Amino acid sequence: MKKPAPGFKLGTENKKQVYILAGLGVVAVAVLAFNFMGGDTAPSPAPRAAHPVLTDPALSDAHPDSSLPTRRRNASRGDLKTWTVKLGPPKGGHTDPSEIDPTLRLDLLAKLQSVEPGTAIRNLFQVGPAAGPAGAPIKNPPKIIPGPVATAPPTPTGPVTPTAPPIDLKYYGYSTLKGETRRKAFLLDGEDIIMAFEGETVKKRYKVVKINATSVTMEDTQFKNTQTLPLQPEANG
Repeated sequence: MKKPAPGFKLGTENKKQVYILAGLGVVAVAVLAFNFMGGDTAPSPAPRAAHPVLTDPALSDAHPDSSLPTRRRNASRGDLKTWTVKLGPPKGGHTDPSEIDPTLRLDLLAKLQSVEPGTAIRNLFQVGPAAGPAGAPIKNPPKIIPGPVATAPPTPTGPVTPTAPPIDLKYYGYSTLKGETRRKAFLLDGEDIIMAFEGETVKKRYKVVKINATSVTMEDTQFKNTQTLPLQPEANG
């Protein structure tokens, strides 16, 4: 028989040690593999919607260290752990909102509305312009009675002078008597011939003022109007 090489002698005690070391090695490899594969192959969680930022100054002052929920990975198991915001009572002696009575007191509102406001106070329950400055109320104010409206007097118009109608006589000439200087005019009134000296009135209306060779001046005594009648030409034939 061949002798075993030095350093490779395996006895009963050595075999037990080898088995223990081999088992510990397998466990260590399994732990390392589990941690390595669990940290890299674990599915990443879906992103959550951002939480609204706290805008209440009372809450901000009361909790300066509070923040949004954070997610941390467990190094040994790979699971997620959620941190929540703690809202405690505010510091500084603020009133707890849960202790406030939210009941709407309609009876108090009606009582407040029934109070009559002053002269210079605006009514909060009515829509309208703001009241003017306060002043002492006037008792029995005088009544304003409108006076008569002054009208312009009508413009006086003078009497309308009627226009005299034309004298319906025709002048055909004149004649003088021998030894006299007065002239006698011959006037035709339709088919009637009228003879008149200067100063005479014919038809109780027309006065002979002046007899000339080519015309005669007549005055309408009714209208106080003077007209000149031209000499009519002689008819041929």
